[in-house]
Amino acid sequence: MQDPTYTFQTFNDPADPNSPTFNNLMGINNFDLIAGFYGSGQAGDPNKGFLLTLPGTFTPENFPGSAQTQLTGLNDRGIEVGYLYTTNIGTAVDDQFGFYLKDGVFHEVNNPNTPKASQVDPGVSPQIENQLMGVNDLNVAVGFYNDAHGNSHGYTYNINTGQFSADINDPNAVSTVSAAINNLGRIAGFYTDSGGTIHGFLDNNGHFTTVDAPGASETQLLGINDFGIAVGFDVVNGVQHGIVFDSHTGKFTTLDPNGSTSTTLNGINDLGQIVGFYVDPNGNTDGLLANPHLHGPLALPTLLGIPEVGHMMHV
Repeated sequence: MQDPTYTFQTFNDPADPNSPTFNNLMGINNFDLIAGFYGSGQAGDPNKGFLLTLPGTFTPENFPGSAQTQLTGLNDRGIEVGYLYTTNIGTAVDDQFGFYLKDGVFHEVNNPNTPKASQVDPGVSPQIENQLMGVNDLNVAVGFYNDAHGNSHGYTYNINTGQFSADINDPNAVSTVSAAINNLGRIAGFYTDSGGTIHGFLDNNGHFTTVDAPGASETQLLGINDFGIAVGFDVVNGVQHGIVFDSHTGKFTTLDPNGSTSTTLNGINDLGQIVGFYVDPNGNTDGLLANPHLHGPLALPTLLGIPEVGHMMHV
């Protein structure tokens, strides 16, 4: 048996008016739908959300009345999640508020532990930060909020019941970001320790495992599928690379398109398709889709990363 390699595709919303471009693909489901946004978020260049239907149809998805929208995740049941801004002054100061989209209706969602602006320590910016980052097929969303000191705390939100979980905090963390959740309830994310180093983590029903890529000064996990394959990025010798992590074997794979000067992988579905973005030599931030394909006979379970079969994904 042989492992899959990848074919890379670039997707940039034609509505993006800027050169260089700034397009991010954030999440992918199992039915050719991708959540994303364009725009850097700097003053005068607002984020605008979109739903990309493969092979290449972009549909705007923006919270009504917002100045900016980032669409960050979606499931196979038609639920989308993300966060909105009421201003476009600049990413360092624009407050952020979570939302989900169901049956064409947007619903704002903010963790009740999120402090009011008047409660935030001086110098903390933005003053309000609340994001929904992903959602599984049980309609459980995952995200984080920032406390009065500017430190992050993860949580889940059950869209069906309207209930928030207790804070999700890695035991080694000063700050924890929960970024993705699969249908088994496993959560992928990253945390900052007391020394300021950022580590990836996996949370399996409250059992936390630190995930550090070899030789990396920073690791972040941003997506996970139902087979325990996580994606994100690491920083090695000052260069940011996309990574794929098999949580069953402990194997890391670096995944960068040719010519990339920086790569981030945000989401992975159960077919092994991966979305993210990369910076090309011309300074464009381009939306990225990585499609696995085979260079020899291979059973479907190996393509999906089922652990009994063995290793995954050489590039």
